[in-house]
Formats: sequence, structure tokens, C-alpha cells
Amino acid sequence: MTAQLDRTEIGFRHLVRMTDDRGILEHAKYATPRYSHGYCTDDNARLVVVAFRDGGRTFAAAALARIALTFTLDAQSVAGATRNRLSFERIWLDEPTLEDCWGRSLWAFGTVVARSNGDGARTQALAAFERAAVHRTPFLRSAVFAALGAAEILGVDSGHEPSRALLADVAEMIGPPRADRDWPWPEDRLTYSNAALPEVLLRAGHLLGDDQVFDDGLMLLDWLVDTETHHEHFSPTPAGGRGPGDPRPGFDQQPLELWALADACATAFALTEDHRWRDLTDRAVAWFVGDNDAGLPMIDPETHGCYDGLENGTVNYNQCAESTLPMLSTRQHDRP
Repeated sequence: MTAQLDRTEIGFRHLVRMTDDRGILEHAKYATPRYSHGYCTDDNARLVVVAFRDGGRTFAAAALARIALTFTLDAQSVAGATRNRLSFERIWLDEPTLEDCWGRSLWAFGTVVARSNGDGARTQALAAFERAAVHRTPFLRSAVFAALGAAEILGVDSGHEPSRALLADVAEMIGPPRADRDWPWPEDRLTYSNAALPEVLLRAGHLLGDDQVFDDGLMLLDWLVDTETHHEHFSPTPAGGRGPGDPRPGFDQQPLELWALADACATAFALTEDHRWRDLTDRAVAWFVGDNDAGLPMIDPETHGCYDGLENGTVNYNQCAESTLPMLSTRQHDRP
């Protein structure tokens, strides 16, 4: 089917429902927040990215941005690692790590530095970024998220050395495509937020002046788009991953995959001016309104929340932060 894209104003209504004065809650039962599950830095860092990308267009986004940034700053240890889980009683439940919450925090801080209209938020975020950026993580996705933050800063300050060093190191960590034409991906399986890897290579190649790294990123993104396309719509890697020869489509598809695809294709369009990438960004938007393997819309028109997963012939009707934030971020690319 060909979805008719809804170009109404992006709504933060469900995010407001999911957020209190401490942060955005992690889980929901249908559209109702599950307070007993508490908060996580992963989601609050994502909220920082989405809210600051809004550019102050709405009061709701500005208020959410302040709350989420405060949460993400508080999650960071003095040494620059990050805690992830906070109970509803405001008790941290884990120790600081260099896992995904660390990488997403760096992405959030870099976004604030690049996009904030306030000097106070920018100063706090830059200090937190620099505190964390001295570390290197063995976890590839964590490193990739951190590199996206570094790229944001380099976009507004090309001489920022901690960002240059981090972005270069992560591009080297991803490495070149494999020689196998059928599976050039640098991992044995696709897992999650896959398109963020070629996006980092594109940004590193552009910002660090390395044409080969840029070309590698473009090649991997082109391959990934082909791999995650079925009957002219996106059919993203399901939650269980995808390897060579796995049947398609796979279900339990997650909105996070479309966020990564939309961001990577938008970056490719910005850097190449090839309108094919603009069309592919539109394809990511269309997935949420029904141009997908089940032919079902993923957005609740009453709550403005996004369903948690696409199944074979149905959806997971819970509307958690991890699903609604990717929907909003993807739709931010669809502004007229």
C-alpha cells in the first residue's frame, strides 16, 4: 500500500503524559505510564535529542528538554561514566557504566551544544561531554551513539579536539566494509540502530576530510537500505536481529530502527544532495502511517503515542518512551 502521509504538526502530547518533574518514565501499559518501572537514562537522553531538535518551536518541547537534560546530567558520575536506571522513588539502581546509556548521553550533550538557544544549557552539556569523552568503550553501539554527539559538536566547532579524536576512533572501530559483496556489514548479524553505523562513517568522512571513510559509509547505507526494504517499503531488522539468509520479513519490528534509518538517510541527503536519500527519509516516515509489512498505522491518533512494535498482522499497543521518541524524531524530518 502507499501511505498518505499525515503532515499535521508533530505532537508531544504523549511525551508530556509520560514525563513528570524528574524525567520521562520508561514503560507504559497501553497509553498509561507504568510508574513502578521508573526511569532510564537511555530514554531521557533520547528525549534530549528529540526536544532540542525541535528548536524551541513548542512550549512542551522546551519544558521536556529542560527536564530530560537535568536527568541526563545527573546520571553522569564525576569520572564521566553513566548510570541508567532510576526508581520512581528517585533511587539509582545501578553503577555507572560505559554502555549504551553512556553513548546516548554523549549524543544528547552534543545535540545540546549544537542546537541549544541558551548559553547555560550549552555550557553544562559541553562540560559533561568533555568529562565523558575521555573514555573509550568496547561496546560498538555505545561508541556509535557517542560519535553522533561528537559529530554534532564538530558541526558547530570544527576545532573541538575531544570530538575529533572520539569521532576518528569510532570510525576506525567500525572499520571498512567486508569484502563479501552479499554481506559487507562489519558484523555477523544486524542488531539494533543499525543505520547509525554508516551515519557515523558519513559524518566522520565529511568532518574529518576522509573520502574513503565517507564512501564506505555511503556503500554500507545503500546496502542496508536494500536489505531492509521489502516491496518498496521499509522492513527493518526485527528485535531478534537478522543474519545472512534469514527469512524476510521478520516481525517484532521496532520504531528505533526507523529513527536510525531516517537520520542516516537525511544525513546522506544533506551531504550528497542526491534526492534519492530524501525519498528514503520519506519512506521511513511512511512506515509509521501504515506503509509497512502489516499495512497498519503505528501512531495512536488520540494520544499521539507510538505503538511498541509491529507484529505479523497486528501491533503491540503499549506506547512506551522508546517507541514514541523514534516516531517523533522520524517525523521531524517530514516538516513541509
